[in-house]
Amino acid sequence: MTQNSPLLVLPPSLSRTVAALPNKDRNRLDDTITRLHTVNGRLWDTEDRVRGALLSAAQVADCKREIDQLNAERNLLAERADEVLGSLADAGRADAPLHTETLASVVDRLSVLTLRTWHSERAAARDELARRRVPVLHGQREELCAALDALVSDVVAGRRRLPVPARFKLYGRDDAAPAEIKPSRRLRRVLAFGGLSECGKSTSAEFVQRTCGAQRFKIGFLLRQAAHREGLADPYALSPRRQAELLLGELNRFADAHIDTELFTIESVHDDASIAELKRLMGDALQIVYLDASFALRVERSGTPAQAVAAKDEIKMSRGAHQVAALADHVIDNTGSIAALRARLRRIAAPPAPTALRAATPYGLGLPAAVASATADFTDAVRAYGPGVRLAALTGSPGEGNWIAGWSDLDLLVIAEHEAIGRVHEALEQYRTALGGAASLGPTLVTPGELTARRLTPRLAFVLHQLQQGSPVLHAAPSLELPTISRGELAFAAVRELPQVILTMRRLRADAGPTALRQLYKHLVLACRLLLREHNQWESGPDRIFAAASRMPGLTALATPSLAEISSAWRDGEAELVLKPVTVAVDQLLTWYAAQLAA
Repeated sequence: MTQNSPLLVLPPSLSRTVAALPNKDRNRLDDTITRLHTVNGRLWDTEDRVRGALLSAAQVADCKREIDQLNAERNLLAERADEVLGSLADAGRADAPLHTETLASVVDRLSVLTLRTWHSERAAARDELARRRVPVLHGQREELCAALDALVSDVVAGRRRLPVPARFKLYGRDDAAPAEIKPSRRLRRVLAFGGLSECGKSTSAEFVQRTCGAQRFKIGFLLRQAAHREGLADPYALSPRRQAELLLGELNRFADAHIDTELFTIESVHDDASIAELKRLMGDALQIVYLDASFALRVERSGTPAQAVAAKDEIKMSRGAHQVAALADHVIDNTGSIAALRARLRRIAAPPAPTALRAATPYGLGLPAAVASATADFTDAVRAYGPGVRLAALTGSPGEGNWIAGWSDLDLLVIAEHEAIGRVHEALEQYRTALGGAASLGPTLVTPGELTARRLTPRLAFVLHQLQQGSPVLHAAPSLELPTISRGELAFAAVRELPQVILTMRRLRADAGPTALRQLYKHLVLACRLLLREHNQWESGPDRIFAAASRMPGLTALATPSLAEISSAWRDGEAELVLKPVTVAVDQLLTWYAAQLAA
């Protein structure tokens, strides 16, 4: 119950008996009885509301619907409580006298009597009749507690039997008591943004929508949709539990109709009671995010007078908006930089996960002995740095098994804490010296924070995807967490990266001498690979990539020499022999690409 409601105190014998139950049963019973008492409190308030002020017919109907729903929940909770309390009985005494009601029924009556006493005490100051009733009510409660304790003792000792707890309440339905609404299996993840005025809720939800593909909803819109669907005049007059069920029903309906949507956001959470009920219904599938900032900063951001912000705060706080922080899974201090806020939001929206990586020694990557030896020394060096270096891997052609001496680079990915980067620089310098010109080293250094905040270039995203698909690593720290990169994300990344690749390819083509062959050819391969990703084709190796690209609609077959021929000519200083067919292929692709975008 809230701080303005009475606690339900069980009598001593029942409390001791419950304390002796196994932890799982005891926790389940505690939660069920607490919820039962809460529902009884809401029933009391709703019945007061429907009897009190002058309501319209539609509002009375809403209250009656809420009362029916709460009564159904009340009986369901009582049955759940009896499932545990019934285990206290001595099953061996089938001939014992039958009691008239279950233990949960008595607990339910004790809950109602506790509420009646509390409300009477509050009314006693202004109502003489209520004042005279209070001592009588206290006496009734003492008698009921004593009777309940005696019943518990008799049940445990086998001197009395309990009736079957099923109640079979219908409340206007043709079937049995309504089942608790559950999240659809397609409703995978929901972020609920709360906070006071101008704290950044809408900005945060918009960022998650734009960067993570989330479907964004306003809570008010969902409640109005549900109210219209179910013929409710005022959904805000319903109990928090009922509001939560309406919200979940609308989210379920949308998720079932849009099966590709994996993330939803809802805003703004101003009612702590209803969001608490929604959390009970959804569990970890709902993540409550509370954004906090000082009043002065919120006024500055709003560009409106302080009185206007304070007035909006007062309305929100009257509904419990400030209490959402105590329920939140994530509380964000939104007084810092936009970069810090966005990094936190990306981690919440798409949390990193432990990644199973395939480790390999440099000697198993098909590298020449000298290159493999230098790589092994580098791996040993960074491994000795401890947890500061999380991962080291050769990416690209070594991982794909087509590294060619004298042609391929050594593309190296190192994930290390910022404080360890200086030591990694030292190891890289020793690595270059040990290579002695046998290969060109291209390192990429990135911090774990950058990865989990998804500050990724398209190429880095592709490398992470390849590692998660089984490309080998040289070193990985235990329990390494990496962002999960889907093929869908890579397809979108390809759209962003391709324009830069095309521009670079045009620049290289304008100066297409023999020395530009290597870069021109590699950009041609990359452009084709990105175009294939947009068509959901995932080829590796230049020869297979060109063969697949040649089948794209409207593109003339790219008659490029094989990788073996290109690399051999480059190593032998005869780049001009293969430069012409490569430039012809580049011209073909650029002409086709321009035509596609002009259509």
